[in-house]
Amino acid sequence: MLVAPLNIPKWLEHNSHLLKPPINNYCVYNKDVTVMIVGGPNERTDYHINETAEWFYQYKGRMLLKVVDDGVFKDIHINEGEMFLLPPNTPHNPVRFADTVGIVLEQLRPESSLDRLRWYCQNCGAIVHEAAFHCTDLGTQIKDAVNSFRDDLEKRKCSKCGELADTAPKVQKEIGT
Repeated sequence: MLVAPLNIPKWLEHNSHLLKPPINNYCVYNKDVTVMIVGGPNERTDYHINETAEWFYQYKGRMLLKVVDDGVFKDIHINEGEMFLLPPNTPHNPVRFADTVGIVLEQLRPESSLDRLRWYCQNCGAIVHEAAFHCTDLGTQIKDAVNSFRDDLEKRKCSKCGELADTAPKVQKEIGT
């Protein structure tokens, strides 16, 4: 059965309180494709990796998509009204600023696929920790993995340089436009 079109401004007016840290997303459709409305600011330091592409549309404001592209850390700015298609298996950290809203579409995961959350050392760039899971509920599973990492000092310690990985961004406001 088809569902009615979603009026995004009206939905935000009544439901923006659902967009809470650390992830700030709310799944509005989750049948053939996962569609999430995501608000800012968020409080993430992990890089998400999944085996399917992700489509980002910036509805309000500007966001920063931190990625690791062939081993190189890069920043991709997605401005209001812009969209971006992220290829599969690309580590990415969506940084959302205050009073911003985006829409993210993801394919349903094949049964054999694993999503991963990866934390990098802010001092030396080494991988500090990685959690893997078959994704069935993105909102709750990512929150569980983020909270588990935050609460475990051993998971947060870099084996290369000994630095304790951050669990929240140091700066949560946008600088420049």
